[in-house]
Amino acid sequence: MLVFYKERLVFLSVPKTGSTAYHSALAARADIIVSDPPELKHAPVYRYNRFFRPMFERVCDVEIETMAVMREPISWLGSWYRYRQRPFMQGKANSTHNITFDEFVLAYTKGDRPGFANVGSQFKFLEPRPNGTKVTHMFRYEDPARLNKFLEERLELKLLLNRENVSPDINLSLTEKTLEKFRRKCSEEFYLYDSIP
Repeated sequence: MLVFYKERLVFLSVPKTGSTAYHSALAARADIIVSDPPELKHAPVYRYNRFFRPMFERVCDVEIETMAVMREPISWLGSWYRYRQRPFMQGKANSTHNITFDEFVLAYTKGDRPGFANVGSQFKFLEPRPNGTKVTHMFRYEDPARLNKFLEERLELKLLLNRENVSPDINLSLTEKTLEKFRRKCSEEFYLYDSIP
């Protein structure tokens, strides 16, 4: 999470959406940098609403807008799958070694997900709160030009990004049956992604 106080903007870091590259590029410009622990670096809307928003409103008497990036749902799961294929994951309970991407996605659609497929939900991360707290500015991971233009104009800077935390390339094919099940069981993920301009 990055906070730009003067610009009244918080960049919420959705996992697997390139947030590490943006953290590196913008950290020197941010007023508050939350890089650890991961539960705070990747604080979802509900955690931001509970802990960070009250701090700005009660202590500083300001309202701050939020922004976040969402990745196309299949691509997002693919990124988690590939991340958990890295050599350092070998032998760990949440490793995806010896599991196909198809098996990974099917496991993700279960109510009680096994550890290797328990990676959260972009929809839940970005879900508005009953008090009206929500992401003010949403961007698609697949449309970096729109995101970068917004940041450059809002922060009055030239954005220079490097690729970071990149997982190995792996074939991410799904059967039609698995794809249909994923779209049906996790329809809110696709609906939210499709609603982003």
